Amino acid sequence: MRPTSRRGCSSSGMPIWSKAMSLTKPNQELRRDLEAASSALEDAAQDLFREAKTYDGPEFLVVMKKIGKLHEHVDRLRELTEEVKEGRIVRDRME
Repeated sequence: MRPTSRRGCSSSGMPIWSKAMSLTKPNQELRRDLEAASSALEDAAQDLFREAKTYDGPEFLVVMKKIGKLHEHVDRLRELTEEVKEGRIVRDRME
């Protein structure tokens, strides 16, 4: 029985999750690599913040700017991860 609603479906009528389920091995690896990189950067930002709490005003502000940049990179990597999942970024072969 086919659902009557197209909600949660792509323009072809296939469920959206089917694209993520059909990632090629190279794309799965790319997605894992992007997720690992974003997690590592987020961990580094948290470590820096723990250390920065001991700093005085000007030093603290300098480190907080760096932490902000790390979070921007984390956000961008997560966006790229989502694009790989959705099939908008494709790796043709493993490197």
